[in-house]
Amino acid sequence: MKKKGKSLTNWKKVKSMPQQDVEKLADAEDGALPEGWEKTVIIGLPIGKEAVKLRIDRDILSWFRSTGKGYQTRMNNVLRAFVSARIQGQTHHS
Repeated sequence: MKKKGKSLTNWKKVKSMPQQDVEKLADAEDGALPEGWEKTVIIGLPIGKEAVKLRIDRDILSWFRSTGKGYQTRMNNVLRAFVSARIQGQTHHS
């Protein structure tokens, strides 16, 4: 469905959920959400991915794998946050 530009998410249900219910779900799965997390949400379909061969320290890879299914996405999110912080830093220094 993503290739056709369609989402598998039930957005009606998501939009109808009170914020506190969303936070309870997240707390149950991964712990409390950090302050300002909602500013990092990206609306729409994600940009395409590219498969790469990447050498990562064993302990780092082990930690991400220990977080369960979706660990590669979490690794990508950490890299995205780093890049975003650097880009924001560049715009403040210009």
